[in-house]
Amino acid sequence: MTNKHERDIHTDFKDRMTYSDYLDLDSILNSQNRLSDHHDEMLFIVIHQVSELWIKLTLHELEAAVKAIQNEEYQPAFKMLARVSSIQTQIIKAWDVLSTMTPSEYLGFRDQLGNASGFQSYQYRLVEFALGYKTSHALKIYENEPEIYDRLKSAYEVPGLYDVAIEALAKAGFAIDQSVLERDLTETYQMNASVEQAWIEVYQDPDRYWNLYQLAEKLVDIEDWMQQWRFRHMKTVERIIGHKTGTGGSSGVGYLKQVLDHYFFPELWNVRTAL
Repeated sequence: MTNKHERDIHTDFKDRMTYSDYLDLDSILNSQNRLSDHHDEMLFIVIHQVSELWIKLTLHELEAAVKAIQNEEYQPAFKMLARVSSIQTQIIKAWDVLSTMTPSEYLGFRDQLGNASGFQSYQYRLVEFALGYKTSHALKIYENEPEIYDRLKSAYEVPGLYDVAIEALAKAGFAIDQSVLERDLTETYQMNASVEQAWIEVYQDPDRYWNLYQLAEKLVDIEDWMQQWRFRHMKTVERIIGHKTGTGGSSGVGYLKQVLDHYFFPELWNVRTAL
């Protein structure tokens, strides 16, 4: 006997779109192409593919948030940035799953990777560009792939999230140095005293500068989670390969430890001490 709550469930999809059709599941689920017979290579591929999908959504939200802030549409921007922080927690948890792989298991298929490395993730570089950390080596990696290269180059040259936040401070009447407002956007952002003073004043009077105050905290959330992601990445790599050179030629753990010292929004962290 059919449950009355299930009588209206559609079962004839000859001329209708299915769940699988909508999500293009055949394409997604047939993209885990192992190069070895090792059981754990599937884990390695899936973790990185899932992370790239989350990064794709992160970029979708960050790019929209930048435009919203430029248009002084703060509430939609806050929603987007809060979503980015939630996405970041998911990517961080992925390292916990990858950490179930032992050094011996990874060595069972590592040679199959050649020089392929997460270091080459162009989407991750796009996130760094959006947060103001600009490096040119990612452009060189993709010189032979025009579509990706053009996207990277465009992101390399346009204002990032912190640039538009600083512009918002200037629009609100804060005295931001012209050198900051007219800086070379292809250079990694460097701390500036006028920006720090502006944020100090925002934190001293949050009721008056409520939108900017909320914006600052959303940025701190994102950087906090980003650093936690970087830390978990570093510890996972150390746990699995120790201090070996990475497959892409980087120093591996050494490089990952180095980037932990970088701040995307330095003045917002200095404010904690200055207040």
